Amino acid sequence: MRFSLDQLSMFVEAVKTGSFSAAGRKLGKTQSTISAAISNLETDLGVELFDRSSRNPVLTASGQKMLVQAEAVLERCLTLEAHADCLSEVIEPSLTLAIETPYGPLLPVLKAFEQTFPYVDLVIRHPVHGDVSELVAKGEAVLGVAFSQPGYVQELAFQQLGKLIMLHVCHPQHPLAQIANLGFDDLHVHRRLAFSAHASKLPSSEYLRSTQVWQAESYLALLEMVRAGLGWATLPRQLIQRELASGELVELQLSAYPYTDWQVGVDLLWSRQRRLGKAERWLKEHLQANKVFELDRKGQTTTL
Repeated sequence: MRFSLDQLSMFVEAVKTGSFSAAGRKLGKTQSTISAAISNLETDLGVELFDRSSRNPVLTASGQKMLVQAEAVLERCLTLEAHADCLSEVIEPSLTLAIETPYGPLLPVLKAFEQTFPYVDLVIRHPVHGDVSELVAKGEAVLGVAFSQPGYVQELAFQQLGKLIMLHVCHPQHPLAQIANLGFDDLHVHRRLAFSAHASKLPSSEYLRSTQVWQAESYLALLEMVRAGLGWATLPRQLIQRELASGELVELQLSAYPYTDWQVGVDLLWSRQRRLGKAERWLKEHLQANKVFELDRKGQTTTL
């Protein structure tokens, strides 16, 4: 390569500051050093960058085009340095986050993470063949966001991030949708579609027993099964708002709780034994500070 990055930097700075002397002051170099570097750059490129016929050098038409290219090269160099920093021992190159709740409340943190660590790969896992707590306990995920469960294993630490609303729903043509005064006994005689990771672990889920239970390993799978009329299910409200609004699904209003939303806590999980890296620690701290909530049927927030 015939020219250097220092030459490009001095050229760009001379344009930004308006003169060779101002560029020298900004970069801590003499005016003669800036002038010589730019002259050498012109020789190396074979292009006249400045018109020096007046007192202050003025960019030529070719100089204007070269300025765009020089700025692009310097920007790429900064990107290269930032990427190298992320791949060093200081910042881990990737991390795994397990999520079983709707993503909506977490997106602000994920967007901020992308801005702060643009070169750290984020792997998001769903609780297939086991719940989120198991993935974190086994080291398959660094952090987990899950609906609260009683009795986490001792190796796990947790913090509640807030609460979300769960709804009992079915297809509009399902027999349960035709019952005005719905009780638990009505639920029990119809097939329940349950999230297999914690079909009986959520608070109050003991009331939801059924003579027939089909299980699936994701809420999205349950949603498709409910839409097909295969049974009733308990799903996060944030996941099914469009289906409720369009009438594809109907909410089952239980007579035992006519004016009360079923609110379930959302926990952040991590291992007590694992030492977190810089990006992992940042993500944990910002998830802890992020309030997970929605508005209930009375317009009140689920998380204070």
